[in-house]
Amino acid sequence: MASSKPSIPSANAKAELPVLIIGAGLAGLTVALHMAKTQPVIVMAKRGLGEAATAWAQGGIVGVVDKELDSIDAHVADTLDAGAGLVVEATARYIAEESAEAIRWLVEQGVPFTADEAGPMGLHLTREGGHSQRRIAHVADATGKAIHEVLLDKARSHPNIQLLEHWIALDLITNRHLDAKTQRSKPNRCYGVYALDINNNRVETIEAKSVVLATGGVGKVYRYTSNPDTATGDGIAMAWRAGCRVGNMEFIQFHPTC
Repeated sequence: MASSKPSIPSANAKAELPVLIIGAGLAGLTVALHMAKTQPVIVMAKRGLGEAATAWAQGGIVGVVDKELDSIDAHVADTLDAGAGLVVEATARYIAEESAEAIRWLVEQGVPFTADEAGPMGLHLTREGGHSQRRIAHVADATGKAIHEVLLDKARSHPNIQLLEHWIALDLITNRHLDAKTQRSKPNRCYGVYALDINNNRVETIEAKSVVLATGGVGKVYRYTSNPDTATGDGIAMAWRAGCRVGNMEFIQFHPTC
């Protein structure tokens, strides 16, 4: 359900406070669709809902779906080799193990992957640099756009999801924004966000029981980049100010991918 203003329950209805997801790309929409099964969700985009970097991605999604010619171990080995010693093997293995199920879920949502009746799961798989096997599912050469359109349509029609566009999250509301004397001894936690309603030029307080940062990367810090103008690292900055640890900031992706 698209809206221009968030619908927040009264302060006395804490159990009904929404989960707030900042970012409306593949990550944000996927989390929204899963969490909306049991609770209200708000998804916030700082520009139009269709302008996420996800829609710029072309190639495809990697997954071990052909168990006869491919394996998790082979995928992990390819990843470690390509990473030249910088890859955390446990993380690479977890992603490889979950990849086929992620692709299967996208198929169930209606993503029109390029088909091959003889292929595993009926998918046409390609092979790109660094891979020893064909393991890339794709939608022609516009995979990100196709996936984003499908998930956005799902979110728009979901009764538990409210979509906000042209809203910029400014900062997370944490203990430090509250009375210092009463909050000093309490564990740091997040209560919501301060957000700018661009169309009305007004800052609003949005309370939430949980906040998910799905704002993408920071590639637009460079003058010359293939990243969209929205890739300004908003979520990373908010997380840092809230006391979270950040890492691997030296890795900048110049070609968006899903």
